[in-house]
Amino acid sequence: MAVSLNGDNAIQVVNLNKYYGERHALRDLNFTVKRGEILGFLGPNGAGKTTTMRILTGYMPPSSGSARVAGYDVSKNSLDVRAHIGYLPENVPLYLDMTVADYLTFVARLHHVKNVNAAVERAMSLVNITDRADETIAKLSKGYRQRVGIAQAIAHEPDVLILDEPTIGLDPRQIIEVRDLIRALGKEHTIILSTHILPEVSQTCTRVLIIRNGQIVAEDTPQRLGSRMSQSEHIHLQVAQNAPDIGSELEKIQGVLAVRELQGDTYEIETTLNHDRRAEIAAMAVTRGWGVLELRPVRLSLEEVFLQLTTSEEETAELVGENGAAENE
Repeated sequence: MAVSLNGDNAIQVVNLNKYYGERHALRDLNFTVKRGEILGFLGPNGAGKTTTMRILTGYMPPSSGSARVAGYDVSKNSLDVRAHIGYLPENVPLYLDMTVADYLTFVARLHHVKNVNAAVERAMSLVNITDRADETIAKLSKGYRQRVGIAQAIAHEPDVLILDEPTIGLDPRQIIEVRDLIRALGKEHTIILSTHILPEVSQTCTRVLIIRNGQIVAEDTPQRLGSRMSQSEHIHLQVAQNAPDIGSELEKIQGVLAVRELQGDTYEIETTLNHDRRAEIAAMAVTRGWGVLELRPVRLSLEEVFLQLTTSEEETAELVGENGAAENE
């Protein structure tokens, strides 16, 4: 069983720095991950994600600062940290000529698990591969190999799971199955999930941390990040009966900044921040006889937030220029 941790934090990172020669890869990184939390760890290539994960797993030491996992210091108690971490790297380390059960038995023994058979049975059951126990790993599909990789990460019942691109290369059905598995594992383990598939983070993670140039640029729930980045609120309105004066009438409501007609019966209404105008909009629609088919807030997607936080103004201008040039060709 996972050990009982002191306090609520399974991971605590304080003023973490890492230098590669003169390059400053991590810059005073500070964050915590609570027990039972699924943290989405995001950033562009070269942002410092892999360096952070390597430090947390004891693969390399920090240049300065500290990190604690399951209550153990990664620099002073590296072996203890590794005993309490399960790691799924992007390229799963599998011995293809072994059967599933033999491989997991081998992994459990490496971790000095006391009851190896019970640990292997539990891991296979959790990832739903018990029926493949006697199959050679080389014969498994990509999805089942990924499950075996997750099983080896949880065989010793670690407190913390670090999963690097766990659904890469999987088909849509396999992706859904692995997402469900990660959510289920989150009930017993603290999880750090690093991925480039942002919808996966929105559907799986309880909190998101975005890093750029070795620094944290945003940290919140996936839902709240979109609201924080917006300069105004946006509301989507679809009416049953369209009328030519809908836009001008809606702009009379206090706090409405602009109204944009998307199509004949659909409008996007921009309002001031922190003031929900939906009740007034609905009341006007009913009074005027427009009818309301749909009325909902519109927030920035995680993809839009990620691009805003990790793309410089020069890069944004370059992307816009390329898109414009492509449209003109």
